[in-house]
Amino acid sequence: MAKPVEVDAVWLERIAEVVNGLEYGSVVITVHDGRIVQIDRTERKRFDAAAAARRAQPVAGRPLPKTGEAKH
Repeated sequence: MAKPVEVDAVWLERIAEVVNGLEYGSVVITVHDGRIVQIDRTERKRFDAAAAARRAQPVAGRPLPKTGEAKH
């Protein structure tokens, strides 16, 4: 039978700190022998496709270099 996981106020605070401010991503809580031993946070950044397309536009008066040309 599985052991109940021991979660005290310290771990609840640590988990809240890790989750706080997370917009896109995941939190993995690792448990060994009924005790929390590790918290992993993986955060993803999402960027607006329209904003990325605007950044790819040439600067006024400066055409984009052709393939194979050196940039000046």
